[in-house]
Amino acid sequence: MKKNPVFVFVFLVLLLHSAALKASGSPKEGGTVMTFSIRTDAFSEKSAIPLEYSCEGSDLSPALFWDNHPPERTKSFALIVTDPDAPMGSFTHWVAYDIPGSAKGLAKALPTTAELKNGTKQGMNDFGKIGYGGPCPPKGHGKHRYFFTLKALDVKTLGLSAGSNKKDVEKAIKGHVLAEAAIMGTYER
Repeated sequence: MKKNPVFVFVFLVLLLHSAALKASGSPKEGGTVMTFSIRTDAFSEKSAIPLEYSCEGSDLSPALFWDNHPPERTKSFALIVTDPDAPMGSFTHWVAYDIPGSAKGLAKALPTTAELKNGTKQGMNDFGKIGYGGPCPPKGHGKHRYFFTLKALDVKTLGLSAGSNKKDVEKAIKGHVLAEAAIMGTYER
């Protein structure tokens, strides 16, 4: 029996489409998490974070921008900034959540208040303060890495009060992550 080339082509397209859908399924369904990108004009990937964004400078939060279109179902974002090279284990420098799904970034030098005008909530960092706390590794400890990780979520709000910590945010986002983006900068004192 001779196979129709059109039938074979359609069958292969449907097969590939089905495999793609399975691979990009939501984390709740066991699929993989899609990615998009985050950037800053303060530093480039894997380069030094300037002094003004550190505890030795003005301790300003850098402006952040996200590209490559997060998934259409994105209703909010959550941002967590950590230093995995801290002497006592991972150190949290910034937690922000309930960032509106329509947002394309965060402005430079955000106030260190629990809630911003657009509804974004900021959590407690490991300095014991609300909002951004810049790089401040121990002097002579070598170069530390700072990961700015942004997650696109399928919920408008995490239902957490402003000032929540990283642990609470990570627990609340489980099963709601559609995609994530990260940029890493370094700092040494």
